[in-house]
Amino acid sequence: MHKNKGRTGQLAYHFMMAPGMIFLIVFSFVPMLGIIMAFENYVPAQGIFGSKWVGLENFQYMLQIPDSWNILRNTVIIALGKIIFGTIVPIIFALLLNEVRLKWAKKTMQTIVYLPNFLSWAVVAAIVINVFDYTGPINNFLTGLGMHPIMFLASNHWFRKIMIGTDVWKNFGYGAIVYLAALTGIDPGLYEASAMDGANRFKQLLHVTLPGILPTIMLISALNLGNILNAGFDQIYALYNPIVYETGDVIDTYVYRVGLLGQQYSFATAIGLLKSVVSFVLLISANKLSIRFANMRIF
Repeated sequence: MHKNKGRTGQLAYHFMMAPGMIFLIVFSFVPMLGIIMAFENYVPAQGIFGSKWVGLENFQYMLQIPDSWNILRNTVIIALGKIIFGTIVPIIFALLLNEVRLKWAKKTMQTIVYLPNFLSWAVVAAIVINVFDYTGPINNFLTGLGMHPIMFLASNHWFRKIMIGTDVWKNFGYGAIVYLAALTGIDPGLYEASAMDGANRFKQLLHVTLPGILPTIMLISALNLGNILNAGFDQIYALYNPIVYETGDVIDTYVYRVGLLGQQYSFATAIGLLKSVVSFVLLISANKLSIRFANMRIF
């Protein structure tokens, strides 16, 4: 009797999981068959299983073209900048916000900085284009100081900086929530004990607050390491142009241009596959580093 009830309960749970499992299989596992395209000269009319098999030819070609190294460099620089500043800025903001004693002011500031996270990159791109336009407010300010206006979004010198800065601005409010939650987990008794020992607020920050949130910092950094080859397709595609391909073209935008616009499906698949393999290796490495230094595992 009890066994039948247990089986019925398990069947109910399995039935509830079915839609999610079907979604996962259809949209995550079945598309994995497309990896085969990276090892063949794919022709849409012949299909995946009818196209000519070329082995590693697409990968060899990828390493030979000069654009590959430029794209890889752009991807790593932009992604690293986002990871570094996207980690530091939320920590600093969370520490400063934690010192605010007025609850209404604290909640208001937290809400204001959190709002950009809800905007799509299409909306943010429109704002960025207007702000950094040749006749926009920043150039008006520069000309008011007697300086020459700058074409920010058509400058290879400024493009990466704007990509990193706008990404940090959009996401640092969301990242700060994680660190604020970590700050609430620190034992208040540690602050009282340190105050009795004569520690001021700065010393409490160094010896109590930062060590208290260090495991969270390590875990978030380790997770971000797995995304080092994800420089952000939506953001860059919405803001870049042919003039800044030299410093703004990343793996995802290059795959889009070559694969879909240039109809080189096999070559684009090979680039995407190599990127996924490297990201997987980095994620495994990040997990091991997280276990070793923070005693926390990602999976």
